[in-house]
Amino acid sequence: MSAHRRKTTTRRRPPSRRRRLGRTLLVTGCALAVMAGGGAWYLYRDLAAGIGSSKVLEGAEKSRFGDTNILLIGLDSRRDQNGEKLPQEVLDQLHAGSSDIGGYNANTLILLHVPGDGGRATAFSVPRDDFVDIPGHGKDKIKKAYGLAKAQKEGRLAAQGVKDSRQLEREGREAGRAAQIATVRDFLGVPVDHFAELNLAGFYHLADALGGVPVCLNKAVKDRYSGADFPAGPQTLDGRQSLAFVRQRHGLDGGDLDRTKRQQAFLAGATKKLNSAGTFTDPVKLVKLIDVAKQDVVTDRGWDLLSFVKQAKSLSGGRVRFTTLPVERFGRNLGEDINVVDDMKIKRLIAEQIGPKASASPGAPSASADAPGATPGVREASPPSPQPSPSAPQDGGGIPCVD
Repeated sequence: MSAHRRKTTTRRRPPSRRRRLGRTLLVTGCALAVMAGGGAWYLYRDLAAGIGSSKVLEGAEKSRFGDTNILLIGLDSRRDQNGEKLPQEVLDQLHAGSSDIGGYNANTLILLHVPGDGGRATAFSVPRDDFVDIPGHGKDKIKKAYGLAKAQKEGRLAAQGVKDSRQLEREGREAGRAAQIATVRDFLGVPVDHFAELNLAGFYHLADALGGVPVCLNKAVKDRYSGADFPAGPQTLDGRQSLAFVRQRHGLDGGDLDRTKRQQAFLAGATKKLNSAGTFTDPVKLVKLIDVAKQDVVTDRGWDLLSFVKQAKSLSGGRVRFTTLPVERFGRNLGEDINVVDDMKIKRLIAEQIGPKASASPGAPSASADAPGATPGVREASPPSPQPSPSAPQDGGGIPCVD
């Protein structure tokens, strides 16, 4: 035998056309996945960096068992996040009047309870004129907690020599948020884990970003104060119409109580549109929605919005039950109309609907032992119309029909 083995070479067959195509698709798919993941992360970082964030919930009590309570605050403010007046052309579109009207009242207060076990979510609307205890201010309409605390904080800062208008606005709003959240938390007897604050322009921009919000009306309405002018039946509202829809109270049988049902219907329509419009899978629509959030929304710092966006996708499938908290009767206090409420009855209702684990913590303030109508300075009026029941889908394609 030769000292050297004869080397044998084996020619490799060139890969078949099918194998080359498969490999190309695999590489391309991996690249797209990386790009998509990077794009999602970039969008999330952009949102987290640009959206207004607040520290008011740092160190606050949290819900147990994986449950989440989110307070939605709609401010009746004609100013932006820096306290600057909205442009007149925007105010004209919003049919909202002067920037000096409305102040910083929280005209929309909705507590969204999302169970940790994946069960059906519940949204509780708190009527804005409920007469409750506001920490540091005695009893007043619940909507005033924000503005009262904001003005008080700004007054103290001004007395200390602070003149920077943006600092006054920023710290005043933080005080307002803290007071509004504390007032709702004590009134309902449950923790607030997260919050989202939206001004008037936010309703307009949100509806525009979604390409319209579907709603359904039981009857035609027309109101010169809010600009509402809608036919009966299911319809899709643009930004200007959406704001008029959630603001209307004149011409409605239940007044403000019927307006809470409008807010519920808008929220139901918006969440439905989020999913049906493919917002979560369409980068262009998602970017537009993020721009709205950066412009009009303030949330608590540390809230994992990306996780909630995924959760909101499941909520948009009609898995939210809407309830308006009951009012015992109407009354008058210092010349203003108020809703007289039974604090303990409200707390029991909340506990019954979302479970005993949500009942008031031992340190929560207890309701007054006096009867609800016995508050000094309050003059009762005639009983209100029957309380609105939770919104139920009628003939609006799964969208709750409202009056």
